Amino acid sequence: MPLTSRRLVVPLLLGTLACSGASRSAIGRPAPARPCCLEVGRRVAADNRVAAITARRFTHADYWAALDPLLRSKALRVTPVGTSTHGRALRAITFGTGPTTVFLWSQMHGDESTATMALADLLSWFGEAEGAHDALRDQIGARLTVVMLPMLNPDGAELFQRENAVGVDVNRDVRRLATAEARTLKAVRDSIKPAFGFNLHDQNARTLGRPGGQRVGIALLAPAADAENGFGPTRAAARLVAARIRTVLEREIPGRVARYDDAFNARAFGDLFQSWGTSTVLIESGGLADDPDKQRLRTVNVIAILSALDAIATGDYKNEDPAVYTSLPVNDRSAVDVVVTGASLVIPGQPPVRVDISMNYEDPLRKGRARVREIGDLDDVVAFDTVAAPGLFIHPAESMLTEQRGFRWLRLGAAVQLSIRRGPEPGSALVREIGGSR
Repeated sequence: MPLTSRRLVVPLLLGTLACSGASRSAIGRPAPARPCCLEVGRRVAADNRVAAITARRFTHADYWAALDPLLRSKALRVTPVGTSTHGRALRAITFGTGPTTVFLWSQMHGDESTATMALADLLSWFGEAEGAHDALRDQIGARLTVVMLPMLNPDGAELFQRENAVGVDVNRDVRRLATAEARTLKAVRDSIKPAFGFNLHDQNARTLGRPGGQRVGIALLAPAADAENGFGPTRAAARLVAARIRTVLEREIPGRVARYDDAFNARAFGDLFQSWGTSTVLIESGGLADDPDKQRLRTVNVIAILSALDAIATGDYKNEDPAVYTSLPVNDRSAVDVVVTGASLVIPGQPPVRVDISMNYEDPLRKGRARVREIGDLDDVVAFDTVAAPGLFIHPAESMLTEQRGFRWLRLGAAVQLSIRRGPEPGSALVREIGGSR
């Protein structure tokens, strides 16, 4: 439906709010991370994990069924704010009554669910405020008004795809507001006028933090507010909050925190939130070894968000050093999952060719089936797993080949099913098999 044919009206969630202004940049060394942010974050993540959500793929119905018992707490207020393209309900959940409003939204890309799980765990903990006191939680509730909009793109989540039901990347729809999901996000933002915002995503799980560096667990960004890429008061405050998050997370996932590309994107919500006066931090969940459903990164998200909320509630973020943020290694190129090096490729009817073959799993964290990514000189390719096969021969299965008029091609993108043998003959001694059905 064209935007001009209907206006989305979102009720003012919280009444008249006194939004805090942006802070000045801190000068000097960063304040030590306060113990509550790491240890308490770990405890909250463990004790309040919503058991009904145990894998990173779940639907809108699954999620809200899991939240339903938690949302009965009088400490939480639930407000319908819109519907998705397919009519699934979009709801904002509010905790606290403080003068500074913080807005968190997740899963605007339907296959990026890590933070959505973490928000459920935080809501479980916030909901306990009705019957028990906790120093950190009480402080957050008294000084902040925390508004969460989890699973902004439920139609995409239904198929576990990035885009919404009409194929639009919601995070590239801030100018046109053509989608119901984008209009809802903008309307909520305009209604509550948050001082701080958290744009919660998942990035490529194969991303490295620097050339030859480790796989990135969390990437942070204080997005640029314009093409000038400067640091006005709003963005400067976001930078200091991001610095606090890094300070804490380096103790949880040392060497695994990076900075996302900060080129201004006029079609992206995080950049425009910054330009509209909301100090915005992007948190991107990448990948960690042996964490196929991102349950460890779910915990890391809880720690990161609690650290940020604590820093905002106390004002301690103002004591951070901007260099803690700006010195972050920038997201570098992506690694490949597997590369076979040193061998010669055998295609029937053709002489062997000395090449390397790289492949990626269809799911980089869960692994399973792999597909051919690149063939050739791959000496400079960074891979998580290298199969060194000097002097050996790679024999692809017939399923990897295309035949036409008596000639055969090895298809890029083919599902990997190959054998590594001692010689070019199909019956030569087998050294290793890679791929096939699992």
